Amino acid sequence: MLFCPFIQELHGQTNLTKPNRPLVNKIKSVDGFVALWKFNEKPGKEREASGKGKFPLKESVGKISRVNEGPLSGYSILLDGCNYLTLPHSQTGSLNIYGTGSEVTLIAWIKWTGEQTGFVGGMWNEYQDGGKRQYGLFISLPHYNGKDQVCGHISGTGKATAPFPYSIDYSASKQKVPKNEWCTAAFTYDGTYIKSYLNGVFEARDAELINNTTGFIGYPDGLFQTKNPYYFTDGIGNNGSDFTVGAVLLKSGMGNFFKGLIGGLAVFERALSENEIKSISGINDL
Repeated sequence: MLFCPFIQELHGQTNLTKPNRPLVNKIKSVDGFVALWKFNEKPGKEREASGKGKFPLKESVGKISRVNEGPLSGYSILLDGCNYLTLPHSQTGSLNIYGTGSEVTLIAWIKWTGEQTGFVGGMWNEYQDGGKRQYGLFISLPHYNGKDQVCGHISGTGKATAPFPYSIDYSASKQKVPKNEWCTAAFTYDGTYIKSYLNGVFEARDAELINNTTGFIGYPDGLFQTKNPYYFTDGIGNNGSDFTVGAVLLKSGMGNFFKGLIGGLAVFERALSENEIKSISGINDL
């Protein structure tokens, strides 16, 4: 049985206990809006979205606590490192964004403890049937130069990126994600580039040697590439993943557990511009 200690204290910039209706309305008014979860439900309840469906996320591994602090509703979910929310693939509907040329944007309002890799949300399954990866927002993917950064992951095949053992196809923000502070994490994919944003800001990275790529077939000296923006034209696969918040399925079981607070998660079916992302980040209120 997993031991999941309760997160005793999360130091934030502001105690956000009031609903921010203007920001919520602005998010919903953006072209391409699919879903927004505000995470204001009580423990034991399904977390429902507004948008093109309710997309009811169900608790796994016990009840998930609600904290009276959050940038959108005044509430957030507390993820302790072994609980998460899930929606079966059969119920994903408009969330199942896929195809060559398809676009997607995810933006989340988070307070991350900084302890480990954390999956925020998306359709990402690394193990079942060889992998059912589609799209996902992560915090800190260190294996391929994404430590402590916002990482936007896209997959066409659902499987690892040959010849490497894992999927390498993600952007990683130049900025580091602050620990125990409210911030916004987002990524976009326009069919050609994946871009990662922190607090509504995109910062480009120069080409660099990617860790853990030396010695593979075709890459004796390793792979040099730009992580932000990340060039990827394979599109999003229709690979059959569930939609999860807070964890993904790995070979060893559920893993990449997010630890901290999530106060909102929004999905759009197009790549938002930097100005659009900045306008709905609400960073001035954090």
